[in-house]
Amino acid sequence: MTVTVRFAPSPTGLLHVGNARMVLINWLFAANQKGKFILRMDDTDLARSTPEFADAIERDMLWLGLQWGDKFSQSDRLEQYDAAFETLQSQGRLYACYETSEELDFKRKRQLARGRPPVYDRSGLDLTDDEKKKFEEEGRKPHWRFKLDHEDITWKDLVRGDVHFQGKNLSDPVLRREDGSWLYMLPSVVDDIDMGVTHVIRGEDHVANTAVQIQFFKALGAAPSEFAHLPLLTDISGKGLSKRSGSITLESMREAGIEAMALNNFLGQLGGGDNETVHSTLEALAQEFDITQYGRGTPKFDQHQLDIVNARILHELPFDLVRERLAAMDLPQADETFWLAVRANLEKLEDIRVWHAVCFDTLETPIDDASFIESARNLLPEDPWDEGTWKIWTQAVGQETERKGKNLFLPLRRTLTGHDHGPELKVLLPIMGRARVLERLQS
Repeated sequence: MTVTVRFAPSPTGLLHVGNARMVLINWLFAANQKGKFILRMDDTDLARSTPEFADAIERDMLWLGLQWGDKFSQSDRLEQYDAAFETLQSQGRLYACYETSEELDFKRKRQLARGRPPVYDRSGLDLTDDEKKKFEEEGRKPHWRFKLDHEDITWKDLVRGDVHFQGKNLSDPVLRREDGSWLYMLPSVVDDIDMGVTHVIRGEDHVANTAVQIQFFKALGAAPSEFAHLPLLTDISGKGLSKRSGSITLESMREAGIEAMALNNFLGQLGGGDNETVHSTLEALAQEFDITQYGRGTPKFDQHQLDIVNARILHELPFDLVRERLAAMDLPQADETFWLAVRANLEKLEDIRVWHAVCFDTLETPIDDASFIESARNLLPEDPWDEGTWKIWTQAVGQETERKGKNLFLPLRRTLTGHDHGPELKVLLPIMGRARVLERLQS
């Protein structure tokens, strides 16, 4: 059996980091198991779904490196949902209900006021043909509910362990609205059956849905998938994330200069796994992936920790993996020697422009002590230069000026680079070259 998972976003907004964590975990699970990863657009909400959001979701996934295999949209599979609906109807598992949203809301509030769970009272089952006809003459159209069997529902969750529900404690779910449009519940199961989805990995807000959907699988003559329900990601204050609130989107992460692999490492290891190791590729991350390592504690999105991971990714990034990006940034002299010299001082890739200018551009830099800098200039070694030149030069300057430590090195660094901190000057000096160093010392 080939392990098959799916990511099923609704194209009703931009992906936020909580969505990204879920798609990433699905992808890593499939890659670890050498299985299939399917992208499914749950776009049955025609009023809110847009092609623009669907395109943005795909763009975000490709930025993360999460390539999919099969791809399809639910809006292209309405006939399959109709067929499943008819199957359930023929089994007597569906019934028409005519309550308005206001009437249902009143029922729920009344049950809660009496200390009872807001479970639908199945009054639709008791309607006579005359009552249904009267409702329809009033202009009401029915919505359709699935009649749950009042039996034990159990499964072994890959994250939560043994899960148990009593069918009688669950509301019969609405499958189809008055206008004939579909809610999430039935199309999702039909798709999972047809696409051979073996593992459904999603947020813990779907646990009760899973209990209901297991009965859908059985009613449609299929074995249920295996399930894993992960705690939902929150912001650092513990507030939930949502598309509607514009929470920390992948688009904003990309624009802020976050590396895709930094986000992959951070989100993939959040709540489980090895938080100390940073992987430069998705394949390496997938090799270490183990879904059973995820706990049930609420993971929080900490921008500061992500920034730390981002810097670590850059500090260890091989030149081959950044070569094309540097070329696209119009940094013509950013070769491997330069990259290896400065990468340990980058927090975002954009920071490299500063050091490219230091090494290759004409800059006005401060001279805090003119007489000291003049002495240093007079002792500047002749070409050729290598990584030993800095030590030879500073030893000579130190002996001449009787300076050492910070008093010796900091004025030179400030005059040569314009910064108090940065890459090792023994490495930068040969890259800058004698002519440019001399120019700075004379400025």
